[in-house]
Amino acid sequence: QELRPKSLDIKQEELGDMVEKEMASTSEAIEDAVRRIEEMMSQARNESSGVKLEVNERILNSCTDLMKAIRLLVMTSTNLQKEIVESGRGAATTQEFYAKNSRWTEGLISASKAVGWGATQLVESADRVVLHTGKYEELIVCSHEIAASTAQLVAASKVKAEKSSRNLGRLQECSRNVNEMAANVVASTKSGQEQIEEKDTMDFSGMSLIKLKKEEMETQVKVLELEKRLEGERVRLGELRKQHYALAGAYDATEDGEAKPAPAPRRGILKKPPLAQKP
Repeated sequence: QELRPKSLDIKQEELGDMVEKEMASTSEAIEDAVRRIEEMMSQARNESSGVKLEVNERILNSCTDLMKAIRLLVMTSTNLQKEIVESGRGAATTQEFYAKNSRWTEGLISASKAVGWGATQLVESADRVVLHTGKYEELIVCSHEIAASTAQLVAASKVKAEKSSRNLGRLQECSRNVNEMAANVVASTKSGQEQIEEKDTMDFSGMSLIKLKKEEMETQVKVLELEKRLEGERVRLGELRKQHYALAGAYDATEDGEAKPAPAPRRGILKKPPLAQKP
């Protein structure tokens, strides 16, 4: 019972309501994100100036464009889902259609949650960057997460949609727009980070030869330490991804809730090939 996916605890007749509630919740999260970015923009103009103001405005403008693209994506996805339900339910009700296609419904719910969560995390990261309490790298990671969750939502919608559907075409176009806007956030973040770092560059002109040599050796030590830490974090990231895929695979269950057994390896593959006979 503990290994069963949490979604199985939800009654099938409640799945349809959950889809609508989750899409509405995602839309609200995006609207709130847009309002928060506007407030941050006003605050940045009052509390910063010069290069920092220029960097903050460029980053926040790119985040606003991304939020608008996500909002359009969610609206288009909602229209496509209505089209799918209307064309596939027949004489059944909407709730019965969602219950009959419970796996597909769960995928939509999961994808919608991922999009809303990514938008919220992006705004929080942008807020910390503007207040100089966060890292620019957080914004970059959040942008990548949003692009990934967008692809998940499109894939979940595409499963049941007709290939000739106009709404599907619009959804794919919205997805490409989201990816483009996410790339703009990454670009503006990286350029802003470089601009700030260049402004704060240390001046070595007044140092003596001995002082410069000492600083050089200390910097080499730091480089080696960072390289070692980087290698360790990459190994950790690989193990985390393995565990993620393993847990995701565990949810691939049959209709009765029992996991599908992995196919046994064919014995013929393990046998040694027969030796060639001498002529």
